[in-house]
Amino acid sequence: MPAPVNTLLIDGSFEELSEELAQYCDDIKKKQGDEASSTRTEIAPLLEQGRQDDALKKLVTNSAALNAAPEKEFIAAYNLLVHLVRHSSDPDKFLARICKNLSQPITSSPYNGTGLALSVLTTIFNIIPQDNEIRFNIFIAILDVVRRSSSFDLIKPQLKKLDSWLKVWDVEEEDQLKLYQQIAELAEESGDRDQAYLYLLRALRTVPPTEAESEEARSLSLRALKSALTDLSHYDFQDLTALDSVQALRKSDPIFFELLEIFNAEQLDEYNDFLEEHDGWIEQQQLDNAILLRKIRLLTLASLAASTQSRSLPYQNISRALQIQSSEVEMWVIDVIRAGLIEGKLSQLNQTFLIHRSTYRVFGEKQWKEVASRLDTWRNSLEGVLGVIRQEREKILREKEREIRDIEGRANGFGGVRQARRIEHSSDLQ
Repeated sequence: MPAPVNTLLIDGSFEELSEELAQYCDDIKKKQGDEASSTRTEIAPLLEQGRQDDALKKLVTNSAALNAAPEKEFIAAYNLLVHLVRHSSDPDKFLARICKNLSQPITSSPYNGTGLALSVLTTIFNIIPQDNEIRFNIFIAILDVVRRSSSFDLIKPQLKKLDSWLKVWDVEEEDQLKLYQQIAELAEESGDRDQAYLYLLRALRTVPPTEAESEEARSLSLRALKSALTDLSHYDFQDLTALDSVQALRKSDPIFFELLEIFNAEQLDEYNDFLEEHDGWIEQQQLDNAILLRKIRLLTLASLAASTQSRSLPYQNISRALQIQSSEVEMWVIDVIRAGLIEGKLSQLNQTFLIHRSTYRVFGEKQWKEVASRLDTWRNSLEGVLGVIRQEREKILREKEREIRDIEGRANGFGGVRQARRIEHSSDLQ
């Protein structure tokens, strides 16, 4: 199915409309005190000579004046300019300048300027063919407007299409990196930590291995790591440890990398050892120790549940591992369930937590050994069950064989009596 065609319907010849817009820009400039400017005079001879692109260059250069156009006329004026630019043999070079103008403040409408600029930019974006790379520049301009107005929610629904757009536009990795960074900053400024972290990761994934140790990659990696550590909804650090640029922190920022390894695979005891060894470092890095302590306790409980073979975890074990009072155990178990790290049921009567589902935070040699141990236990249990089943089966077979023999015996005895009677009857006849 072909893509829908987007059009702008404006009546008038190119020359007439160009002179009209030039006069409109001159009028705006005069109201601002610029009496010397005369765009209409400059383009008149160019139009007479049929030099449309030269006339457009003059118009677009002076089009910044449209940012001061009255609110009711703003969209119509810019739409006219876009319509004229589309007559050029190379409209992209003019559209880039228009987008730059629109990313600047709309002085005539401080309150509604964002909506006005986005309306025009959206029109430009939609009337351009989907595979035109200039769409990327327009999208960047849209992000600039959104950032200036702190209105990330306006662009967030469109981000679902971003991957397909980038593929069609064939954007280079360097430009993708900058784009993801810009979106991450927008999301962070708006308070959307999940989206900010998501696009930080996307930015890091575009960093080529040869640039993994660069200062830009290091800065991005530290931002992503700090975000993951202090976000109470983020508990899986495998997405970070899989990145070359994050692995490079092992050399450039070994303390940060040590902290990452603790939250990736270790427990509360290791975190306390870290605090003792690097006294005051958490505060120096402006990390919230209360958040980190809470998170490592939740992760410790998740690891404890995953490594428990009996699937029944006594309160005292939880209290000891989390270094908390027994009265606090149920609260922490409820919190770790809410975090989605484990599933289970509390038994106040037996003072145990019955584990229904748990997942290893990492899966290495230690976890393989635990799985092997569990498989051995299950195998032994199954062998015992199979032994009982086998014994019962043999018992049933023996009973069936006995029953068959009894039936055959009774049948043979009955047949002998009948045979004897037949012989006796034959004797009487003789």
